[in-house]
Amino acid sequence: MFDHADIHVSDLAASRRFYSEALGPPTSDHEHVAWGDFGIEVVSPEHPLTRRLHVAFGADGRDAVDSWWQRLTEAGYESDGEPGPRPQYSPEYYGAFVLDPDGNSVEAVHHTTSRRGTIDHLWFRTQEIEETARFYETVAPVVGIRVERSRPDFIHIRFDDGSGSFSFIGGDERTENVHVAFGVRDLATVERFHEALTAAGFQDNGRPGERPQYHPGYYGAFVLDPNANNVEAVFHDRTVPAP
Repeated sequence: MFDHADIHVSDLAASRRFYSEALGPPTSDHEHVAWGDFGIEVVSPEHPLTRRLHVAFGADGRDAVDSWWQRLTEAGYESDGEPGPRPQYSPEYYGAFVLDPDGNSVEAVHHTTSRRGTIDHLWFRTQEIEETARFYETVAPVVGIRVERSRPDFIHIRFDDGSGSFSFIGGDERTENVHVAFGVRDLATVERFHEALTAAGFQDNGRPGERPQYHPGYYGAFVLDPNANNVEAVFHDRTVPAP
């Protein structure tokens, strides 16, 4: 499953207002503002603006999707798709779409496996479809994902536990500067993740190690995918005591 996904925003206050309207009060509210497994942080030289992302959050039912879209559009946010069924995705799929302040597409969705308030799926665009497939195929057995190719310009990636998915579709303009973290079961898996990708020629963005600035026992490693997205494997060792 997603451990977490973060985006970088141009105006933290404006994005905080939007996502608070969309998701409710933040679960963490500092320089990094989070709603469970999703977070926002203001842009910096090290963290450029996230662009062209689609992120969907689970909703309790169709009425919840309808009221979510109504609430956000009445608050002045731009619709990116009215509530309704999307049978091209699945017979039970029902969603609605709104643009966040930076133009990313945000969805509330209900279907058979959606879970309220958590990331249901992410969609990315890429100019590097084959290299993107190679990246995720390299680490699929390490982090517990399955890479599916139904057509040449589309990659669908599912978590082995059935908890969510993310997809890449070919396009002229790519989604970029998203941070996605996979939760793994131990330190050795974090190290295998980093070793497998860097040995395959992908760019290191942070060697395996402790990141106590996040919390005691946080052990992660980072590699850039072919689209400049920062991909992480993380193990949370909850046995490490706080200082």
